[in-house]
Amino acid sequence: MRCKPSFYEFFAGGGMARAGLGPGWACLFANDFDRKKAESYRANWGGGEMHVGDVREITTAQLPGRADLVWASFPCQDLSLAGAGAGLKGERSGTFWPFWALMKALCAEGRAPATIVLENVCGALTSHGGRDFTEICRALGDGGYRFGALVIDAALFLPQSRPRLFIIAVREDAPIPAPLMEQRASAPFHTRALRTAQEQLPEALKAKWLWWRLPAPPLRNVTLAEIVEDAPRDVAWHSAAETQTLIDMMSDVNLAKIAEAKRAGRRMVGTMYRRTRYTAGEKIQRAEARFDDVAGCLRTPAGGSSRQFVLVVDKGQVRSRLMSARETARLMGLPDEYTLPEKYNEAYHLTGDGVVAPVVRHIAAHILEPLIGPRPMRVAA
Repeated sequence: MRCKPSFYEFFAGGGMARAGLGPGWACLFANDFDRKKAESYRANWGGGEMHVGDVREITTAQLPGRADLVWASFPCQDLSLAGAGAGLKGERSGTFWPFWALMKALCAEGRAPATIVLENVCGALTSHGGRDFTEICRALGDGGYRFGALVIDAALFLPQSRPRLFIIAVREDAPIPAPLMEQRASAPFHTRALRTAQEQLPEALKAKWLWWRLPAPPLRNVTLAEIVEDAPRDVAWHSAAETQTLIDMMSDVNLAKIAEAKRAGRRMVGTMYRRTRYTAGEKIQRAEARFDDVAGCLRTPAGGSSRQFVLVVDKGQVRSRLMSARETARLMGLPDEYTLPEKYNEAYHLTGDGVVAPVVRHIAAHILEPLIGPRPMRVAA
């Protein structure tokens, strides 16, 4: 029997990177500081690998063996375009630095992971005029890694608009199969924003840059209507008056979307967010709908405006409700067997803060597993 490739999962949440890597990988260690998320991790994967605590307090003595891969979906709040702009100096996104100190300590012990994947929002490319992205690349380069990045939208795999940045780094002394690399940037995963950020790197870091080759996935065959539940257990359909209140918050553009959905002559499933917009210098809360078979990007609930609604238009009638927790899990590529927290807000927070599992699987299948190569045979005792 061949050994499975091994990994550490930092900022693990409910283990969505683990779900994406799949049963062909062996988790040696997982970490998250959020006890509620850790409970979900243990409910789905067992408790043996999960360590609950601040990454600043972890030592290399707690990390068993030598991992082939380290996956780190470090906090995005300070790098997000919707955040306060603190960047890598922020309290949350700044946890990248103690994580990286741990990686450097592993290198000093001769246990450097062969491959590291950092996942975050695309705002990491432009935070502080690109300087935060440069600092991440500098840390990787100074640590003995070559690196490149991909921007992948989950909408290619599932009906959710969720573009994310994936930085993939490999040890300088590790061979890279030629089919895994491009000579230059190419669509669709090397976006203009990524090319701009790469062009701004110092020449010494550009010399360590890799343009990863990732094939486009097959056409998505999952629709939003298939993900939406008819009778969710944790949210109720709104009354006609409550639905009308949401419709009354719509602009003419969004009212036209409702009218078009009514004219479609078939059941139309869409989603909606409430957002604060400025009109003539005044803050106005608007309801913004879409019926393009793609849900908006899931977010962690920080007030009613960040919770997504489901809209169903059928036979001229409009129904509305909050998106259910199970629907959010499906939009992250988690199977219905995945155990979610009982409380709605905790489940929504868990899924809205995760990485989409099919995206991880695609990266693993086409880059990570070919990089690591076949594992040696396990010798029977």
